[in-house]
Amino acid sequence: MSDLPKTTNQYVLKSQKGFESLEIEKDVQIPEVGDYECLVQIQAVSINYRDLVISKGQYPFPVKLPVVPCSDGAGNILAIGKKVTEFEVGDKVCTLFNQLHQAGPINMRIMASGLGGAIDGTLRQYAVFPEHGLVAAPTNISPTEAGTLSCAPLTAWNALYGLESKGLKPGQTVLTQGTGGVSIAAVQFAVAAGANVIATTSSDEKCEMLKKLGAKRTINYKTTPNWGEVAKSISPDKEGVDHVVEIGGPNTMEQSMKAIKPEGVITVIGFVGGAGAEKQPSTLDTLTHMCTVRGVLVGSKAQFQDMNRAIDAGNIHPVVDKTFDFEQAQEAYQYQWDQKHVGKVVIQLGRLQ
Repeated sequence: MSDLPKTTNQYVLKSQKGFESLEIEKDVQIPEVGDYECLVQIQAVSINYRDLVISKGQYPFPVKLPVVPCSDGAGNILAIGKKVTEFEVGDKVCTLFNQLHQAGPINMRIMASGLGGAIDGTLRQYAVFPEHGLVAAPTNISPTEAGTLSCAPLTAWNALYGLESKGLKPGQTVLTQGTGGVSIAAVQFAVAAGANVIATTSSDEKCEMLKKLGAKRTINYKTTPNWGEVAKSISPDKEGVDHVVEIGGPNTMEQSMKAIKPEGVITVIGFVGGAGAEKQPSTLDTLTHMCTVRGVLVGSKAQFQDMNRAIDAGNIHPVVDKTFDFEQAQEAYQYQWDQKHVGKVVIQLGRLQ
């Protein structure tokens, strides 16, 4: 089709010296659409903590340089290959974080298909993706909101439902940490499922925001450093919480262990509190607390589709804190790094419909 774009503007991370390593490349040739591929006009890209630490050389997984950054994207399909069966031109889609993670357990091959790290990501105006690397967007939300789903909400969904034998059930209690994208999504999904939420955060103002999202109880961890013990004491049966969405890492794991009930699940999804700590639990603590501790790397396409059905059914809207223009990517990175956000930070590209 002659009216399709032939080139794209895109950001490229050529080194890992900080946010100044983000450079715009203009008029980059768009590859031909293969039989099983789709050309997508990317309308919104959200930033994750992962993107920030990749640019600073602090990401613990392999990164290919130079790389187009970011994993999260939403947009319109402009063209499809002749053997594509799942999508049509005009469909609204989201990108899959690990392009090869279709269903089931993760493996090393899948981990080598992460957008914005191992392979080129979403911070560009147009891109060609394989059919299996896209997911139909929920119908109830805007492109800006859909652009937040690929990493943080899907990680939260996996944390709550990924371990099938211990998936979240109505009436159970979930403990979340902070007001970043994963934590807020976990609050929303847990509330929609009929669970009780105890949410920790750093200020009384943020406590009020979390209550508006449906958290039954909130704890200011700045003024209550023993928040794990407090969470256990205010859980419905005072035995502890069923799920902890652990985003802090080594510096918060001790309190998470104190909060969890026997046979509960702590899902480790990040290390925003730092990668090291003077004192942190050992593997023996999983025995003394009789709990399951699991790490997750986002989620599969099948889980993404399940999550999107829940978003549609419950009319759940991701929380977007602030949007930036395409040319303001470095500013958007810095804004999130300074932890000024509550929810997701989004970079908008092109015309939103």
